[in-house]
Amino acid sequence: MDQKIINLYDQYTHSQMNRKEFMRRLVVLTGSTSLALAVLPLLENNYAAAKPFENEGITTEKITYTGVDGNVQAILAKPKNPVNLGAVLVIHENRGLNPHIIDVTKRVAAEGFIALGVDALSPFGGTPTDEDQGRKWIGQLDPEKNLQNYVKGLEYLRGLKEGNGKVSIKSTAHRLSIIYLSTCEPRF
Repeated sequence: MDQKIINLYDQYTHSQMNRKEFMRRLVVLTGSTSLALAVLPLLENNYAAAKPFENEGITTEKITYTGVDGNVQAILAKPKNPVNLGAVLVIHENRGLNPHIIDVTKRVAAEGFIALGVDALSPFGGTPTDEDQGRKWIGQLDPEKNLQNYVKGLEYLRGLKEGNGKVSIKSTAHRLSIIYLSTCEPRF
């Protein structure tokens, strides 16, 4: 596949470019609407076809914790017999806490950590199945409240009895909240 097409899709998934503009540019790059529609499934995530990460040595559960303006939804994954473990806050990309990010959270737990995958889209009811809607909602989040919801996730992790109070961050995308948390949150 031409690198220009991959770069266009990357730009689309990590910016505020809407689907109509993305498709217009894809048609230009491929030369026709038919070819653009044929290439599209090769670019988009197909969570239904992906095999979820499974590991018998971990447990996962959906949890909520108190956020700035209500409950924040998250997935908590940890080894089956956690004792005195470090914890990792998993921050998703602009499409929300989708199946890929849940798998990342599980993989962190399989490596011997307590992992919390936070759903930043909780103020909208959680991550939608429509990735375009997720991108739209990410842009509508109040940056300060979003940041504080992540900080509260760190506090949640620090308070777990199975943990040792030490936390880190795993980000699947470059986000300003990560820069703030890693430079201004002194307890890492």
